[in-house]
Amino acid sequence: MSQVEESIEVEVPVRTAYNQWTQFETFPEFMDGVERIDQLSDTLTHWTTSVGGVQRQFDAKITEQIPDERVAWTTVEGERQAGVVTFHRLSGTRTKIMLQMDFDPEGVAETVGDKLGVVRRQVTGDLERFKRFIESRGTETGAWRGDV
Repeated sequence: MSQVEESIEVEVPVRTAYNQWTQFETFPEFMDGVERIDQLSDTLTHWTTSVGGVQRQFDAKITEQIPDERVAWTTVEGERQAGVVTFHRLSGTRTKIMLQMDFDPEGVAETVGDKLGVVRRQVTGDLERFKRFIESRGTETGAWRGDV
């Protein structure tokens, strides 16, 4: 298993950042390689990704969700990964987002890519795009405030 840990600060309140992160179907707007996410239930999502010409589909289950604090997940089939995103209030208008993800590279190409830092750069880019997305909007596209 490999692990990635990255963080970013965004100029929106913690509630806004958290609320937007619960809108999984908007992830393709800022996550490179994510083609589509379908919210199947409060705790189950279906992902379609395409990275380096390799298309994958998998389901991910939300294992823990605490409003304005954290969202944790694990895959239930297909690609093996698990992670957590935490939200930290820095001020009334500034939030630190921390992402930790464990994943299991499949095959030689993914193993080499992992060793070269491809996944880490992907995560860093996704967080930077999320920052631009939420800061340019100034408000979330929706919210799910339930506990899991």
